[in-house]
Amino acid sequence: MRSIWKGSLAFGLVNVPVKVYSATEDHDVSFHQVHAEDGGRIRYQRRCEVCGEVVTYDQIAKAYDSEDGQRVVLTDEDFATLPAQAKHEIEVLQFVPNEQIDPILLDKSYYLEPDSRSPKAYALLRRTLEETDRTAIVHFALRNKTRLAALRVRDDVLVVQTMIWPDEVRTAEFSALDEQPDISDKELAMSASLVESMAEDFDASAFTDDYTAQLRQLIDDKLTGGESFTAVETEDEPADVVDLVAALRKSVEDRKKAREAATKAEEKPAKKAPAKKSAKAS
Repeated sequence: MRSIWKGSLAFGLVNVPVKVYSATEDHDVSFHQVHAEDGGRIRYQRRCEVCGEVVTYDQIAKAYDSEDGQRVVLTDEDFATLPAQAKHEIEVLQFVPNEQIDPILLDKSYYLEPDSRSPKAYALLRRTLEETDRTAIVHFALRNKTRLAALRVRDDVLVVQTMIWPDEVRTAEFSALDEQPDISDKELAMSASLVESMAEDFDASAFTDDYTAQLRQLIDDKLTGGESFTAVETEDEPADVVDLVAALRKSVEDRKKAREAATKAEEKPAKKAPAKKSAKAS
């Protein structure tokens, strides 16, 4: 694995150098769009709606549109002024009981590796979290964004799970839940009996992604069954080349200007050569 972030974990006066790694990976099958008739790749261009030109990434800036239709453009220099980018530090804000973390707030998980020859401080924090049954709420900046996260222990490794902010959780307001139906003791007992009959200890390895497995098998069958072909990839169009219509329009305008200049030159009266002086008779 390759670390995506390097800094330190700070709680109180203790500072723990760490490296951060993504704890999960995506195994979904990736597709791209092609022309169904001949299998040719469909590509997209970053084209400006105002001037019609294809622009390169270094010409692209981020903009925000207000509700009343006003737009402001933010540059890299603007983002650099934000204080969240300054520190490479995971700061512990507080320690809370494990059961108080609502799972709906949890987002992406990252492993923390001790980045020190003496990982004693790392081991101390890990053991403390285990024995106190608490989770550390931390604050740090990752990929240019300030994050709130939960720091906990998983299989002897410290794990940071980023959290969404509380105001990003929608309120569940469903009219169907306004009236509570009557549930009899017998119905509740039968439901509990069914739950008990299906009760087991959770083992994530017992579950597989059947859809992805069958999709990969389908692709393999097509590859080995003679339904594949060698894709012919064309070179990407240079980003500074405008579209054909714009190029033709520019050519027409240039030719028109050239003709107008030539016409004006022909309309100018030719300068008369000065009259030669006649030789005087001696």
